[in-house]
Amino acid sequence: MSDSQRFQLGTVGALSLSVVSSVSIVICNKALISTLGFTFATTLTSWHLLVTFCSLHVALCMKLFEHKPFDARAVMGFGILNGISIGLLNLSLGFNSVGFYQMTKLAIIPCTVLLETLFFRKKFSRNVQASLSILLLGVGVATVTDLQLNALGSILSLLAVVTTCVAQIMTNTIQKRFKVSSTQLLYQSCPYQAMTLFIVGPFLDGLLTNQNVFAFKYTPQVLVFIVLSCLISVSVNFSTFLVIGKTSPVTYQVLGHLKTCLVLAFGYVLLRDPFSWRNIFGIVIAIIGMILYSYFCSVESQQKAIEASAQLSQAKENESDPLISVENGTGIGNDGAALTTPVWSLNKDLRA
Repeated sequence: MSDSQRFQLGTVGALSLSVVSSVSIVICNKALISTLGFTFATTLTSWHLLVTFCSLHVALCMKLFEHKPFDARAVMGFGILNGISIGLLNLSLGFNSVGFYQMTKLAIIPCTVLLETLFFRKKFSRNVQASLSILLLGVGVATVTDLQLNALGSILSLLAVVTTCVAQIMTNTIQKRFKVSSTQLLYQSCPYQAMTLFIVGPFLDGLLTNQNVFAFKYTPQVLVFIVLSCLISVSVNFSTFLVIGKTSPVTYQVLGHLKTCLVLAFGYVLLRDPFSWRNIFGIVIAIIGMILYSYFCSVESQQKAIEASAQLSQAKENESDPLISVENGTGIGNDGAALTTPVWSLNKDLRA
């Protein structure tokens, strides 16, 4: 199996793991919050990250991956920023209507595209931009029901979008810049994320719910769902870093909207949530957008691979040409005159 095939297989595995684990944790958390009344989402997330760190530490002790320390300030800043973005998203949901919160999540893709274009000179073709527009239109039709605006909620949503975009772009760039794996980055940043959310979580949850997380009545059923949610979160956090590292922040957001569509469908099938033709129409449009995005990204990746291969073969030919000149050298003609082979023009080579 070639390296390209291994990479493609690993990417498909990461995408599948992300979808399955994310849909599972949403269903679990929905039962925990809606049915059992445990509404402390930010504090629960801090427990998720703590369990993830402990699981990775056990894996490290078992030598399942190698610890690779790198820039401590970058790790600390990245971990804290991730924690802040999660807190801001929860605040955005608390101070806005559900419809406006969904619009906030939709805004992450355009914002990511804008930031990567401005600061990383990344180019997105018109086909990719069009497919993303179709995707966002479909998800918007399926999920956005009301748009009630308020000043504080709008500011929180703006901050949530920007911090989330920057954190996801950093997830990709840090892995490539410092040549660390998704597991190594997650292991080192988890403590800072968990600490940030553990400090601000009870305060934010109290502000949003008017309840104290430490005064909540923890029944055996609640504890079972909390443990289950924490265990699933290990897979969610791992697959998140893995997908962003192997693909891009935009692709991860596209995958996130696929998970949203699946959650809506599972909610209708399993939990008998209300479902309308508008939801179905929006999901169909979103899936078309996802298929087009996947197709155009695949075509462009193949084109880049062909171009890279052509450049490599051209470079090899250029390296071999001087050797041919040296081997041919200067010959002697039948009439005794010296025959000199043409000297390779460096300027012409550079122009080729």
